[in-house]
Amino acid sequence: MFRTFLTILAGMALLAPAARAQTVDEIISKNLEALGGMDKLQSVKTLRMAATLKMGSFQAAVKSENKRPDKVRDEFILQGMAQVSAYDGKTGWQVNPFQGRKDPELLSADDTKGLQVEADIDGPLVNYQQKGSVAELVGHDSVEGTDCYKIKLTLKNGDVRIYYLDADSYMVIKLETQTFIRGALQERETYYGDYEKVNGIYYPFSSESAPKDQPDRVQITLDKVEVNVPLDDSRFAVPEGKPEAKGSGGGR
Repeated sequence: MFRTFLTILAGMALLAPAARAQTVDEIISKNLEALGGMDKLQSVKTLRMAATLKMGSFQAAVKSENKRPDKVRDEFILQGMAQVSAYDGKTGWQVNPFQGRKDPELLSADDTKGLQVEADIDGPLVNYQQKGSVAELVGHDSVEGTDCYKIKLTLKNGDVRIYYLDADSYMVIKLETQTFIRGALQERETYYGDYEKVNGIYYPFSSESAPKDQPDRVQITLDKVEVNVPLDDSRFAVPEGKPEAKGSGGGR
């Protein structure tokens, strides 16, 4: 009987980890629920954010606007000048006065990749299968002492995003990106924190980002988040006129 009792205990010990194991979809579902829930996330039709960017003594203002479906506009503002990068669901373009250009120029497919990901107002994890991405749980890892689930998401275009989700809160606290730009691999790490609720959804109000293995990080602090504000489609469309393809000529 004693031997039988030990056998049962051993069997329970083997089964216990399996019972606690979660699939990648269960973990992603808990992340979305922690953020506010799928219904709340998909109720966001437009999103506008204003933030402050700092790196050492350098400081600038940044703004971001999103609108369904697949529209994004970013502005980098310094000394009264604004660099604009935008994607209207089909075309990526920019105006970069810091390079002496005041007219819009079309972006290449590679230079548009980041904007296309950013234009997804829900984020790449939401309905990832419908978007042609593949997700896999690659185990646990520690981020600055916090135990995290580690999820590898391979996008349809082949780029990779590795999410580190706090094992208790299921919030993303670190993201690694692997992107191919003109055949060269670019790797970047971003750390997220200070989650605050706006209209029922949690947003990270602070982030630090840098190329992988580079110690100096760019710090971004959100100053304001606005949900479902009026944003005209013209904010994202290529300005009227004949824009040049990027790199097709000198400054004007």
